[in-house]
Amino acid sequence: MALLEGRVVLVNGGSQGVGAAVARAAAREGAVVAVTGRRPEPGEALVAELTGAGAKAMFVRADLADAEQAKAAVEQVIAAHGRVDCLVNSAGLTSRGSLLDTTPELFDAHIAINLKGPFFAMQAAVADMVARKAPGTIVNIITSSAHGGQPFLAPYVAAKAGLAGLTRNAAHAHRWDRIRINGLNIGWTATEGEDATQRTFHGAGDDWRDKAARELPMGKLGQPDEIADFVVLLLSDRSGVVTGSVIDWDQNVLGGLD
Repeated sequence: MALLEGRVVLVNGGSQGVGAAVARAAAREGAVVAVTGRRPEPGEALVAELTGAGAKAMFVRADLADAEQAKAAVEQVIAAHGRVDCLVNSAGLTSRGSLLDTTPELFDAHIAINLKGPFFAMQAAVADMVARKAPGTIVNIITSSAHGGQPFLAPYVAAKAGLAGLTRNAAHAHRWDRIRINGLNIGWTATEGEDATQRTFHGAGDDWRDKAARELPMGKLGQPDEIADFVVLLLSDRSGVVTGSVIDWDQNVLGGLD
């Protein structure tokens, strides 16, 4: 049987990058998939792709920086499909800022998208699961930078480290509800968003992926489809009783020194 047969899976930030890869993997494994995003064009294109392949899918336009929209997106999926069984928080902001040059506005934007949105999406999804007395699973896409990160990622690290703590706190709070909540600290990954970030903030050219690959132990950046397979495993019953885990999904070993 497919890993997510008949499950209703909501992927926040699911119209591109890791989120879109998770949506494709979940649909492949038999899920009914809903994706959120700020821009309708990529979201509707992904839904058309999934439905064209025989899956059930819907797009919900939402800005996850707005807590009310984050909650409303969950409610729209429940209205359409009767429930949310699985939630993935994949939306993220990676714009640069150090401790010394981050403005209050930039800090607030990172907190809103990387922490506040996931918090209130989880609140709405868990409330639905608890009300139905039904088990569920949640996976938060975090970052290996949550352990410290580069100096130019100060507000990003602050928000994502908060999401790691929230993951553990919520998992503990709802373990007796049989709601399993885990996180992935992903490393450097080849996504559309990372391409834009490299070009905008680091002056990268068309060959930046090849240059990066030569500097990485496995000879490539993390791949969204590989991350997606891991997320699907965590969403499924095949990950057993695991909850409250924030797993480092990276090729650099924390604490390892040359």
